[in-house]
Amino acid sequence: MSFVGAAVLWAAARRPGPAFLRPVAFRWYSSAPEHTSLKSVPYGTTLKQEGGPSGPSKPLPRSADVVVIGGGSLGCQTLYHLAKMGMKNAVLLERDRLTAGTTWHTAGLLWQLRPSDVEVELLAHTRQVVSSDLEQETGLHTGWIQNGGLFIASNKQRLDEYKRLMSLGKVYGIESYVLSPAETKDLYPLMNIEDLYGTLYVPKDGTMDPAGTCSTLARAATARGATVIENCPVTGIQVQLDDLGVHRVRAVVTPHGTIETPCVVNCAGVWAEKLGRMAGVSVPLIAMHHAYVVTERIDGIQNMPNVRDHDASVYLRLQGDALSVGGYEQNPIFWDEVSDKFAFSLFDLDWDVFMQHIEGAVNRIPVLERTGIKSTVCGPESFTPDHKPLMGEAPEVRGFFLGCGFNSAGMMLGGGCGRELAHWIIHGRPEKDMYGYDIRRFHHSLTKSNRWIRERSHESYAKNYSVVFPYDEPLAGRNMRRDPLHQVLLEKGCIFQERHGWERPGYFSREGAAPVLDYDYYGAYGTSRNSIYKYNDLLGQEYTFDFPSHHPVIRDECLTCRNAVAVFNMSYFGKFFLIGPDAKQAADWLFSADVNKVVGSTVYTCMLNRDGGVESDLTVSRIEPPAAGQSPLAPAFEGHGYYLAVGGAVAQHNWSHIQAVLQDRGFRCSLLDRSEDIGMISIQGPKSRDLLQDVLDTDLSNEAFPFSTHKLVQAAGHQVRAMRLSFVGEMGWELHIPRESCVPVYQAVMAAGAKYGLCNAGYRAIDSLSIEKGYRHWHADLRPDDSPLEAGLGFTCKLRGSIPFLGREALETRQARGLRRRILCFTVSEKVPMFGLEAIFRNGTPVGHLRRSDFGFALDKTIGYGYIRDPDGGVVSADFVKSGKFTIERMGVVYKAAAHLKSPFDPENKRVKGIY
Repeated sequence: MSFVGAAVLWAAARRPGPAFLRPVAFRWYSSAPEHTSLKSVPYGTTLKQEGGPSGPSKPLPRSADVVVIGGGSLGCQTLYHLAKMGMKNAVLLERDRLTAGTTWHTAGLLWQLRPSDVEVELLAHTRQVVSSDLEQETGLHTGWIQNGGLFIASNKQRLDEYKRLMSLGKVYGIESYVLSPAETKDLYPLMNIEDLYGTLYVPKDGTMDPAGTCSTLARAATARGATVIENCPVTGIQVQLDDLGVHRVRAVVTPHGTIETPCVVNCAGVWAEKLGRMAGVSVPLIAMHHAYVVTERIDGIQNMPNVRDHDASVYLRLQGDALSVGGYEQNPIFWDEVSDKFAFSLFDLDWDVFMQHIEGAVNRIPVLERTGIKSTVCGPESFTPDHKPLMGEAPEVRGFFLGCGFNSAGMMLGGGCGRELAHWIIHGRPEKDMYGYDIRRFHHSLTKSNRWIRERSHESYAKNYSVVFPYDEPLAGRNMRRDPLHQVLLEKGCIFQERHGWERPGYFSREGAAPVLDYDYYGAYGTSRNSIYKYNDLLGQEYTFDFPSHHPVIRDECLTCRNAVAVFNMSYFGKFFLIGPDAKQAADWLFSADVNKVVGSTVYTCMLNRDGGVESDLTVSRIEPPAAGQSPLAPAFEGHGYYLAVGGAVAQHNWSHIQAVLQDRGFRCSLLDRSEDIGMISIQGPKSRDLLQDVLDTDLSNEAFPFSTHKLVQAAGHQVRAMRLSFVGEMGWELHIPRESCVPVYQAVMAAGAKYGLCNAGYRAIDSLSIEKGYRHWHADLRPDDSPLEAGLGFTCKLRGSIPFLGREALETRQARGLRRRILCFTVSEKVPMFGLEAIFRNGTPVGHLRRSDFGFALDKTIGYGYIRDPDGGVVSADFVKSGKFTIERMGVVYKAAAHLKSPFDPENKRVKGIY
């Protein structure tokens, strides 16, 4: 029976109808392990095969340094890397057998190129472990097959995305080629190329065998002293409260005994949420059905590359002389009962849902029309709200680590993530920038919202194969956190961006209000589509790798700020107070700059980790207690107090980092979060002083109100904290305003600004203005594996004094050996859009890639920032920069670039001082 015929017949059999439509005459096999087929098994129950063991495969130790829970890809990789880093007393507990959870049904594909430099590095390590390291260590073959990967493009935008990947790959030495349709046909004769625009071919992509890989990892780990115990479910996590009131892991409970341990690693896949609840930890993921079918033998398919046809939402994995066919649909089936049972059945594959993948596969490989189906596989996969894994130490419980939520990429990311997770556990932090995977990226109000988790996780599944555009925004899980100015700005045409729950201004449309509507699940599950949806229509106009349609609007906002004055709503910023008996000692240790200036000072500073990398950049203002009792703008306290303002997209990360440092050092301090209680608007531009002098009851001259200071003042009869700061490189002030006063103060500013040409502006303008001035954006050109010295922020570090601070020793070591990499500004005279990840070449040799790029309207140039290295490993000196000829490759096209050691816009920093 043919591929399509079998599918249609099976689908028909699922519906009421004549008996002759029932599939009784063709072969059909479940690929699920025999012991899981057609069973419903509560988590915490040991699965027992006929004649097999009912108890644990080994005796449980009384204690362990680390207990890894889950014997899938991430669990085995983490255990292997823990052992390889020297940890002897590490234990892995698997409730059944290795890979029996979700790993057994993975396709095992490994693609080397993804639109993230960090993920490219993680994938490279997985490939190294699976294709080389394990076999050298154990003498066993993991099942790695290097048959290459082929990405299909049916339109120009998709091919542009692939060309971006190709350019990034050159930085990492990954071989890839853009092929024409004819060249693709030569490579893959069975492929239909009539609707092809082109393809990307990566010869060294390949396929892993899940069982072979995990069993070899386990053997390599046990050879180094680790212990793997199968048939041992976990029924509880014991947590204790220490003397400082901090929750910490104490032990792991099983039906066969308790293991005392200070560290648990949750690698439980789709059960990770339930395991988290055992310890009081929120794990934001959803389990969904994911299915694929395996065809019968196909002549001529041998040795062909694996195929990803993103536009058809289908993948085709070589499986010997057959293909595995699967994909990602917009109406996936939620596996709602996964916390209670784990069921495999022939009937779990819903052909009404899966049929779209059949049609896409047949279109791409027409011979499938005449090919039978050998088996079907269906199992649960966990998906997260932002399509990124969940890793790191949970903020609720110290010693409880996550390694789950891998969105069908657990095999390919497992090696890199297992190594980083092991390093995290042993050394307190990962080696690479793992912020995008760190559980601390989510605000606690989101991880406790079932609506947000379900909506966003559905969209992440549905958009798994969508083009990754620079200005895309989610439609799911919106309007979770809105500041007091939200409605006022919406009525003025604000087009909002979503950042970790907050709705923040992106830009202001000339087409009027465009509210974000309730999520419609793309019309799935009987939900009516939002047929008239202006916000979605405007978002669709941004789906390009060219200059977006609203480029002229962003230009006007930027130039108005540069030439007159603009107001930015930055209320989504995190606003914290650090107070208590040890506040001064804590501030000295936490912040790289000396923030213990006089009351009224505001200092731009970094917070570092123990390796001297930047965990955050923020402003810290020295404050005094309010004259009488509490105030929204200052709590009551004695001694030293500090007001911290940090970007809202990383506020939760900052909060968790500070809390962990306070706990580890034993500082007697309180960290108060007032982010929801205080709004903030920033008024910037040459006319800002004139405008605000009409609103504030204080002298705004340079002498009376110098740069980097703050005061409590009155604005239209409301008390505000005014700070003279700038995120855009102009003279300006921030007004930090009690929530109930935000609207009247904003309205007073707008009324006073009418005669000065004031405009509303959003974060798209801030991105352009800040890169033009050379200001850093955290987690763009400033990350936890970047030192402030490399980032050009050495001035934020109190290295000339003797005050110890977190990361100082590592920083001094880096300084002594010289900078092996450094950030540079690049300008391209041609008006070409760049967005980051473009390759940087010096004298024709790749030396790095752009971290961030935008168009600078005052300079009228494309601007990018990226870190470069000397290919020979030498110091990246000013002479090294000046003596090289630089080019930047965008989508395979090379452009001449000028390198700058400082920003070419206002390099003397006059404008922020009011000198125009």
